Amino acid sequence: MTWSQRALAAFFAFAGTMHFVIPRSYEATMPPSLPRHREAVIVSGVAEIAGAAAVVAAPTRMLGRWWLLALLVAVFPANVHMAVNPEQVKGLDLKRTPRWALWARLPLQPLAMLWVWRATRD
Repeated sequence: MTWSQRALAAFFAFAGTMHFVIPRSYEATMPPSLPRHREAVIVSGVAEIAGAAAVVAAPTRMLGRWWLLALLVAVFPANVHMAVNPEQVKGLDLKRTPRWALWARLPLQPLAMLWVWRATRD
């Protein structure tokens, strides 16, 4: 495993674990139009951990690539919702988190996708 693959797996394993440690924070970012927030947070947490595990082993790394890319596409609407409608996000303090920071997060998603793509090349 390369350093980048280890870091990628650790990042997604940590992110997935956080879905179970602070689930309400993740639930709050979801658009109200999506049903079953709690279940979606659990599923996305498991999906992140599974993607991390797939990156670790060489035989499943390519599956991990596509899995994590699909996951990043799937969660992007929540990030857009947070930037466009921050007043709808419970617990988000706009005095502590400026609006520009919410918008600045959006370009990070394609960068994360690029990291997944490049780290999983063998």
